[in-house]
Amino acid sequence: MAAPKKSEAAPQGNPGKGQQEERIEGEIKFTDATPAEVKEIVSRAGTRGELTQVMCQILDGRDKNKAIRRNVKGPIQIGDVLMLLDTELEAQKLGGARRGGSSSSSSATRK
Repeated sequence: MAAPKKSEAAPQGNPGKGQQEERIEGEIKFTDATPAEVKEIVSRAGTRGELTQVMCQILDGRDKNKAIRRNVKGPIQIGDVLMLLDTELEAQKLGGARRGGSSSSSSATRK
């Protein structure tokens, strides 16, 4: 038995004039996103303040009613709804954290 041929009507070579194009009609698929409402604007972030850190409450899905901190780029205000692709990641808190290990008072108590 011979293998079925793809298309004998269209000439081989550079695709362009004279060739028929097969177009597949289908539906548009979007990635699944979870809505979250902005409840509080925490602070500005980024080297130039281009990010805004917000607290938002997840409205639907597995983590419904969970409050998480996220960084948002662009204009944002309380009451806006964000569409989050991932609800497990949370932005780090800004400020407050000291870098460089333990506090200096613990080294003073050593003998």
